Amino acid sequence: MNSTRTRHCETVIFRRSNLLLLSVLIWVSACQSAPIDSAPISTSPAKETATPFATATATFIPSPMPTIPQLIYPYTIDGLRHHDYKSGKLHIRAKLEETDLYMRYSIDYPSDGLTITGIMQIPKNGKPPFPVVVMNHGFFPRASYSSGDGTYRAAEYPNKYGYLTLSPDYRSWGGSDVGPSLFYSGLVIDVINLLNAIPSIPEADATRVGMWGHSMGGGVTMRVLTIVGGRVTERTETSVKAAVLYSTVSADEADILARWGLGCIGDIAAGEQQLGCNSSDVVPLSLPANLRQAYYDASTNADLLHQISSFYHLDLVTAPVEINYGTADGKTLAGAPPDWSKKLYQGLVEAKRVAKLFAYEDEGHSFNGDLWLAFMDRSVKFFDKYVKNMP
Repeated sequence: MNSTRTRHCETVIFRRSNLLLLSVLIWVSACQSAPIDSAPISTSPAKETATPFATATATFIPSPMPTIPQLIYPYTIDGLRHHDYKSGKLHIRAKLEETDLYMRYSIDYPSDGLTITGIMQIPKNGKPPFPVVVMNHGFFPRASYSSGDGTYRAAEYPNKYGYLTLSPDYRSWGGSDVGPSLFYSGLVIDVINLLNAIPSIPEADATRVGMWGHSMGGGVTMRVLTIVGGRVTERTETSVKAAVLYSTVSADEADILARWGLGCIGDIAAGEQQLGCNSSDVVPLSLPANLRQAYYDASTNADLLHQISSFYHLDLVTAPVEINYGTADGKTLAGAPPDWSKKLYQGLVEAKRVAKLFAYEDEGHSFNGDLWLAFMDRSVKFFDKYVKNMP
């Protein structure tokens, strides 16, 4: 296996250092119209009346300035549950490779007006329509990322057992269009729109879908599970029957902010070159200044962080979740501390959800050798139980 394909590149070091920039952002005032005064109205301009008509005035009341909770609401779990998802058909760009196990294709699909690229692998074993596993990659510096990185090694394992795999690049990675993403929200929207595109794939069974997520992709997966599971509206077409998390980031946004800080403000490429920039979020300068300020303010507001975090909405998760972590993970800033996996598992148990937790001795953020194979074998068996062979 090509080593550039198998490595996990979550290597950017982050810290919260955007305070100076954000603190000088100017709040945008609501638009106000000046009062309009009309001249006195007379029905007979040639003759004065003893009692003139009163002067008519109209005063426009300015719209109130949006509050921080109102500005942040679209990025909360409830806001994403009420988001108007705009998806469409999946499009094959090119056939890339054919092996004994799968046919590999470059794909794209629409997501809320953006074009998102990715990889699809159709298995050779079995007969269509195939059960599906959506594979969410972890963080990569965009300059070194190629479509399918972070899932290339893992995808062929479920292919071997008759699963069709879909690996989205997300917005701003690979050949995808760039769009804003506060608190992973854009990535979550892109994954849900991919779920909604699955029915357009002739070889895919949209009623049997699982999800796999590594690191940042694990955080994205958990947010997706709170939206497509126990949803309050019929805004999504495909549900997730089971999920496997691998060295996941915390489901509690406060933990992520404490370790890596806020996202980059402005140019993504420039941000990834500077110390203290968490470029998993995309916060362009084109966003309104008051929204950028609200993004910063929300990072210190415990109530808003609870609304953003999937950890505080685990009662909405309907899919069984398998959590896998290495006991040596988190020793570098790029990794995910094992306590994050344990915390999520305990939260799922307390919410009376179906959850499994597995530790891999001395493994770091990415597993290798026999323990990697044991992990992937366990994952496929989990999908077999809850996805492929579901009642």
